[in-house]
Amino acid sequence: MSIVKFCNIEVERIILRKFKESDAEVFFKYRTNPKVALYQGEGWGDYKFEQAVKFVKEQMNCEPGIPGNWFQIAIELKENRNLIGDCAIHTLPQDTNQVEIGFTINPMYQNKGFGTEAIKCLLEYIFNVLNKHRVIAITEVRNNNSIKLLEKIGMRKEGHFIKNAWYKEEYTDEYLFAMLKEEWK
Repeated sequence: MSIVKFCNIEVERIILRKFKESDAEVFFKYRTNPKVALYQGEGWGDYKFEQAVKFVKEQMNCEPGIPGNWFQIAIELKENRNLIGDCAIHTLPQDTNQVEIGFTINPMYQNKGFGTEAIKCLLEYIFNVLNKHRVIAITEVRNNNSIKLLEKIGMRKEGHFIKNAWYKEEYTDEYLFAMLKEEWK
């Protein structure tokens, strides 16, 4: 297994890049927004600014491809260089040719196509640069925006897990979406 150093990826309206220290405040604000934290899992409701600073600093030194690790990528709007969200690659420890993705878009920038643009770009990177075989994404079944985005980019719903995740004081359902390299255009 070789580690591929991540380089900025520019597309039409956004740049996928590594985090920088100045991102911590904006990252903290959108990640702790109640509309966003609702589907972020345990710990985001009482997430502290110091945790965001530590997280950003850790991600600045990470690279994709380390089994079991999440590599978080900042999504920057080209026109004004604002951080508008983040996406991530989790290299699965049991099979490093498969990865899980995640994404979070600041509510101010949702429903404008930025998430779709970012995840298409991320998939292009995963399949053509990292040369991965399969990508999965897991989402809470009530997270309609994520479900729509995953369907729009062509990922297929492969599973519906019934009350499998302890999430905000209750067991909830999750969907598993996936795509194979040969299915990517």
